[in-house]
Amino acid sequence: MTSLRSPAVAGRFYPGRADELTRAVQNYISPPFDAVESGPIAAFGCIAPHAGYIYSGSVAGAVYSQLDIPASCVILCPNHTGKGHPLAIMASTTWQTPLGEVAPDRELGAQLLRRFPLLAEDSAAHHSEHAIEVQLPFLQVRRPAQHKSAHTSEHKWERPESKIVPIAIGTSDFDVLSEMGRALGDVIAERQKDRHEKVLIVASSDMNHYESDRITRAKDRMAIDRVLALDARGLWDVVMREDISMCGFCPTVVMLTAAKLLGANAATLIKYATSGEVSGNYDSVVGYAGIVVT
Repeated sequence: MTSLRSPAVAGRFYPGRADELTRAVQNYISPPFDAVESGPIAAFGCIAPHAGYIYSGSVAGAVYSQLDIPASCVILCPNHTGKGHPLAIMASTTWQTPLGEVAPDRELGAQLLRRFPLLAEDSAAHHSEHAIEVQLPFLQVRRPAQHKSAHTSEHKWERPESKIVPIAIGTSDFDVLSEMGRALGDVIAERQKDRHEKVLIVASSDMNHYESDRITRAKDRMAIDRVLALDARGLWDVVMREDISMCGFCPTVVMLTAAKLLGANAATLIKYATSGEVSGNYDSVVGYAGIVVT
C-alpha cells in the first residue's frame, strides 16, 4: 500500500486552494521568457528557490518556464528541520498538494537505494520540510514540450503524470555528497540508456540569508560563479570559506556532480532576486537564484 505525504505548508508558503494556486503558478511561469523563441530546454538539472511564493515565486517560475519537464524528476533539498536520517529518500510515497497527487518513481528510487547504500528510506526528514513541497505545484502546472501528432499536423499539449524521487540532505561532508552525485548520475545514465528517458535533477535552494542586500548579492555572486562553472568542489569551498548561508548548497553539489557525469557542459543564470525587492527591507534579505544546467 502506498503511503501519502500530506501538504505541510499549503496556505502558508503558497495558496492552499487549487484554483488560487494554479493562477499563482501560471502567473509566475508566464510569459515563458526565452523558451518562446528557442523551445523548452531539456536540462540535466536546475536550481530553484523554495521560499514563500510571494518572495521567490518569480525566480522559480522563471526557471520552470524554460524547462522541458520530463516524466521523472529527482528533487534534492536541504533538511531544515534536522529530523530524520541525514540522507533521506521517500522512494514509494505519493506526495499531495492542493493540485492533486504526485506519484513516486519507485523504480528509480529503488535503483538509487541499491547503488548508494548511505541513503535510507525515511519519512521523518520530510514530514515538515517545505523545500521539496513548494517545487511540486510548478511541476504539476508546467506543461511539457509540444508533441506533434503522427497523423496530423496538429500540435497537442500532453500532460503525463510527473513522478518524483524526493531526497532530503542533512550532511555537508563533501566526499559523501560527491559519491552520492556519482551514484545519482550512474542511475540516471542507466535509465537513459535503457529507456531513452531524460530525468531532471532539481536542487531546491535559497541563497544567502539575513544579511544586507549588498552583502548578500556579493556573497551570492561568488557561489553563483562556481555553479556557472559547474564546479561542485569550488562551490563547497567558497560557501565554507566565505560563510555563505546558501541552505541548499549540498543538494547543489550533488546535482552538479551528477549533471557533469551525464554530460553537462554549461549553466545559465535565469534570474536572481532578493527578498528586499518585495519587502522593501534591504537591511536583512534572502537571495534567490534560478539556474539551469545543460
